[in-house]
Amino acid sequence: MGVWSFVKGAGKKLFGGGAAEAAEVQQDALQKEIKDLGLDASGLDIKVEGDKVKVGGKAISPEMKEKVILAVGNVDGVAEVETSDDGDTADAVFHTVVKGDTLSAIAKKTLGNANRYPEIFEANKPMLTHPDKIYPGQVLRIPAK
Repeated sequence: MGVWSFVKGAGKKLFGGGAAEAAEVQQDALQKEIKDLGLDASGLDIKVEGDKVKVGGKAISPEMKEKVILAVGNVDGVAEVETSDDGDTADAVFHTVVKGDTLSAIAKKTLGNANRYPEIFEANKPMLTHPDKIYPGQVLRIPAK
């Protein structure tokens, strides 16, 4: 099992009713977000339990599963994403953006070279639309070195 923490109060606002909103409504909103981003969640089962999202099943690739984890985790109100089988995401590396971070600074810290920031940008498409549009609390995928 893999568990990834997210900043509960950061991210895209998809849930209108807050904690009182039905889990089914939240699950539908997350499924719509995944579809709108053009991600392929076939083979994955997504369930909402309070502020935790459980992603079960086998994705078409480890990269796709990591992107789905980020898509559902970087939503306002989600504090944690748990996977039932972390065999395909065991090597996943994520970075939580802090105030003052840039993709260059993150690349230098995680990949050893600031000029590798386009690799991080590409690894986080379609969630990222521009290299300068990151925010504190956002979690990003770090590609393998």
